[in-house]
Amino acid sequence: SESWAREQRVYFVAMFSKPFSGNELMGEVLPLDNREHKRARMQKAALSFDVEEGETMLGKVGISPVSIENARRNLEAEISHWSFEKVRTNADSTWERALCKIEAEGGTEEQKTIFYTALYHSMIAPNLFTDVNNEYRGMDGKIHKTDNTRVYTVFSLWDTFRATHPLYTIIEQKRTSEFIQTFLKQYEQGGRLPVWELAGNETECMIGYHSVPVIADAFSKGIRDFDVEKALKAMTSGAELNHFGLKYYRKNGCIMAGEEAESVSKTLEYAYDDWCIALIAKATGNENVYSDYLQRAQYYKNLFNPKTGFFHGRMHGGWFSPFDPAEVNFNYTEANAWQYSLFVPQDITGLIKLMGGAENFEQHLDNL
Repeated sequence: SESWAREQRVYFVAMFSKPFSGNELMGEVLPLDNREHKRARMQKAALSFDVEEGETMLGKVGISPVSIENARRNLEAEISHWSFEKVRTNADSTWERALCKIEAEGGTEEQKTIFYTALYHSMIAPNLFTDVNNEYRGMDGKIHKTDNTRVYTVFSLWDTFRATHPLYTIIEQKRTSEFIQTFLKQYEQGGRLPVWELAGNETECMIGYHSVPVIADAFSKGIRDFDVEKALKAMTSGAELNHFGLKYYRKNGCIMAGEEAESVSKTLEYAYDDWCIALIAKATGNENVYSDYLQRAQYYKNLFNPKTGFFHGRMHGGWFSPFDPAEVNFNYTEANAWQYSLFVPQDITGLIKLMGGAENFEQHLDNL
């Protein structure tokens, strides 16, 4: 598939508890790189089975990003039998172990259901991307093999860096370390840390470089089973690129509305990410990097309009107008000025001062 990510390869092996009696392929089939591989548009397969009324039939599927043979290996390793009940029981116990890491007390049964459903949702991704033989498809499109460290995919980091990954540092510390080691492998193979990675591809979707706060948060909580110096190099490498308004951000201390879409959101989120880089730089004794990025972390102030009390777009030396803090427009990412008015997690004290002190800040919270 070339949708969302430029190259998604999913190999599969499907097995059934009895042979099919007929098959039909539907859809347009195009040649790919050789006769054993096909590219299809809306390709479907219809299989026919001779079954008696009330007869139960089973099917099982193994998948792999690497090869058909690896899909077969994965299937044999996970489901070598034909017991549906055994699969159900194993899945039930696996999720029970995962969800019982947090014990909710008090509240109603409905509230507990809501809580554990949300916890379950938080665990749907990232997904394991290594096969049972430790092979996986890298950001360079090549097949790589790890030692015993698992590699993951589906890092929608703009969606997850605020709350989901901080949760993982509490309940999934080993996997958090593996996530970060995956980030560094992706940096080695693709040239930068992931922004929104899918199936070994950088999708260039969403803003910021939010693998940075994931790494910094884990490091600050004692999860340090990775090459910190390499991580810092990867962080600064991404922050010094020129795409997505970064060259304007570095030159002007902010991104102007006429220079780049979502200029306010990008400026605020870059500033936070830069503060996270400063934390790692300080911890590793890189004082020059620490000083530079700590200064960049203050760039959020350059988009604060004291007359309105909000962050909003700048244009031609002035402020973008007309301005409505409730309007969702191209200056923000899936949000408005109200929703971004508090996004200065690196300097709450500085934000309070910008808003005119604690009393004004409290009033802003009440109005929100």
